[in-house]
Amino acid sequence: MPANKALVVDDSATDLSNIRTILQDAGWLVSTANSGEKAIERARSDRPNIIFLDIVMPQLDGFGTSRALGEDPSTKGIPVVFVSTKSTKADQIWAKAQGGKALISKPFSADQILDALKYAA
Repeated sequence: MPANKALVVDDSATDLSNIRTILQDAGWLVSTANSGEKAIERARSDRPNIIFLDIVMPQLDGFGTSRALGEDPSTKGIPVVFVSTKSTKADQIWAKAQGGKALISKPFSADQILDALKYAA
């Protein structure tokens, strides 16, 4: 049986490490990226079952990254869950419009991250 794989994308080393640890403790294989550009490369090469994606990042933000993933035939089926400090009602609506399955606000709990795994392909 193939292992469940997740891609975690965040320019904050602390948040990246925390989400990676939560997922690894749950038995997931985790790859990481610290930018939108690297996230797109990793998604193409690793074919994760789910992507946890920060919104506020330099250069290519999470919304732009999600749109790019959705336009690429090799990555468009991978569910994206945003994890961000941006968590107003408008942010929630915009996150869904950009292809996100959910928006988890920071600071997050392990339960929130694990609950989002229900979106995994």
